[in-house]
Amino acid sequence: MGRDQVARLMKRQGICGATRAKKRFTTHADPGAVRAPDLVNRDFTATRPDQLWVADFTYCSTWSGIVYVAFVTDVFSRRIVGWKAARSMTAALVTDALNMAAWTRRHTTIDDLICHTDAGSQYTSILYTDRLEEFGVAPSIGTVGDSYDNAMAETMFGIFKTELHRNPAALADNGGPWKGLDDLEIATCAWISWFNDERIHGELDDLTPAQVEADYRQRTQPSAA
Repeated sequence: MGRDQVARLMKRQGICGATRAKKRFTTHADPGAVRAPDLVNRDFTATRPDQLWVADFTYCSTWSGIVYVAFVTDVFSRRIVGWKAARSMTAALVTDALNMAAWTRRHTTIDDLICHTDAGSQYTSILYTDRLEEFGVAPSIGTVGDSYDNAMAETMFGIFKTELHRNPAALADNGGPWKGLDDLEIATCAWISWFNDERIHGELDDLTPAQVEADYRQRTQPSAA
């Protein structure tokens, strides 16, 4: 079906496409912090789960003010393995998302894992970098002010805001507008569950992240006797 035909059918049914909002900058680099090298160089590909994670955070508006949401995404499967919502964009926000990612993968090994972020001060903080070291995860940081250096994480938030924040009625009863942090957390949790287990992805040959990881395990783990 061609694009024009889709447009005509959508117009007839009164359906409008979701649009993405302009980005509000949340990256503020600490000029005095030591930054890890860029180990990714814009190559957002992986041959297995837990080879490369990307992490970032964005903001959502609520009736009681701005709420920040941090994600950690597995590049291989596009699965969101860790997330956290908070009222302030502190080092604890991104560290808690990292802690959830490590807990999600507690039954697997994360040896030789790289976690790539932007150059925000939260990701160069002692709290966050010490936690990476405890997990044995290698940090990777892109250049300051260049969204292409963390393009996959930026894309994830574009999808998140389009499907939940900008056009929430299409997905969940708690799609918004949200009164505050609690309402947004409930909506985000529902969206992530749907995103990981039900939403198909063109980049994954129309499979879900859960299906991609299950297929990988079936191909790589020996069958039980």
